Amino acid sequence: MASRSSGTPPAPPRASSKRRPSAGRGPESPTAGPGDAPNPRQPCPCGSGRRYKHCHGSGRSVRVARPFEGLTGEADLIALRELVSAATSPLILSDPANADRSVTLATVLPQLSPALVREDGAILLGLQLAASSDDVSRDIGTALQVALEADPGQPIHPGPIGGVGSAGPRLQELLSDAPLDITVHEDYGFWLGRDPDDPEDEPIGPSLAAGLAEANATVIPSVRKPGNEAAYWCRPDDAKAHLRWVMTHPEEPLLDALAVLGAAGELDLGTGTKYAGAFRAHGLVAPVWDLPADAPAEQWWQPAEDFQKRLTAMLTTAPRLDEAARRFRSEILSRQVTLR
Repeated sequence: MASRSSGTPPAPPRASSKRRPSAGRGPESPTAGPGDAPNPRQPCPCGSGRRYKHCHGSGRSVRVARPFEGLTGEADLIALRELVSAATSPLILSDPANADRSVTLATVLPQLSPALVREDGAILLGLQLAASSDDVSRDIGTALQVALEADPGQPIHPGPIGGVGSAGPRLQELLSDAPLDITVHEDYGFWLGRDPDDPEDEPIGPSLAAGLAEANATVIPSVRKPGNEAAYWCRPDDAKAHLRWVMTHPEEPLLDALAVLGAAGELDLGTGTKYAGAFRAHGLVAPVWDLPADAPAEQWWQPAEDFQKRLTAMLTTAPRLDEAARRFRSEILSRQVTLR
């Protein structure tokens, strides 16, 4: 879970300067005639930028670049899967036959289980899995479908989820599309489905209590920014805090806008803050800012709103990059980490 608990993204190797083919254009292969397969060493015709032998010519299925695309909560789904320790959201199922089923999406479940079915039939669905296939949405949808068919209180066996590939439906096929109603938790007490303040609940056993305490020790305190943006304040330790913001803007225009703002000195969120880099996850970019650790999360909501206005204005104008902006864009790329 390193990617979900790390702070400032480390600096990866500087991005390659090789030009990638535009989407939809096939490679111009000097050795491939009409009807022949592309040259294995040439860029794949799909526009991914990878060599054909490592992409559609590999004989393996190709990773779905944006597995949650089409869902209103796409950015939050990515944040909960990759950047937030403990959070939940109720889900609404599209099939009227399942209208009475209670399904709660969770960042992670005990032992990275894909799903749990309680004695009352309520389902907990995990986002962070032990392994993933080329389509994360299908992995999670497969687990949900099996949980819906499972007997209450019984372990579920969704079959091969991960490297072999999942056989069930995608999440988009099972959900009624709606914004997520996210609750960020201080610990993993939601695993138990109990009210800690209810005197009628029996205390948990010492072994379970010890396991839960060990898991709780890994939780990074986090707060979700109010509104529709998937922006999360977090404090990994007493020395640092961050704002991590999964954005749905197309990557290239977003990077251009960030570069222009950075070159103009308008990329930070105020005194003591610094643009730290960005994560790339499931087709979207999540910029990260370093913040003073002693300031509460709520102090950064207005600076984040002000930045959002600057960013929106910049994206609207689509400015040309001057030399300073191009240098800053290269610096931004050098501090960008891809999570898989």
